[in-house]
Amino acid sequence: MMSQTSKDTMKYNKGVKKNRLLITVNVLGSPGPLRLIVNKDDTVSTVIDSSLKLYARGGRLPILGSDITSFVLFSSNAPSHALSSSEAIWLSGGRNFVMSKKNTSLQTTEAKSDLITNQSDSRSWKSWLRNLNKSFKIISH
Repeated sequence: MMSQTSKDTMKYNKGVKKNRLLITVNVLGSPGPLRLIVNKDDTVSTVIDSSLKLYARGGRLPILGSDITSFVLFSSNAPSHALSSSEAIWLSGGRNFVMSKKNTSLQTTEAKSDLITNQSDSRSWKSWLRNLNKSFKIISH
């Protein structure tokens, strides 16, 4: 025989849609991922806001701030473009995301292009090792 509370719980659960998702948000520069339970219909901007609040509540470093407009969210399935802030989170098709500051991706792209253009003609590991040996003098007794 079922108790009254379990009957009430079953009635409540029948009327509730199971539209929650457990998602993982990796913040660039953070030591580990954030795990959030969000509604299926939540927008990307809501997820960014929740992620920033959870990040701050956990006392993580570096301190990111709370301005959601300065962050972008990328899906792990399609990391080449940022998700629209008004898009529903379930439309991305995944549960793993990467969050970064908007200008961070530009700076890293510029830094990578500078490295590529300033690279010397010697691109092999052997020439790198030879150049390294020239800079260090090994003194034997």
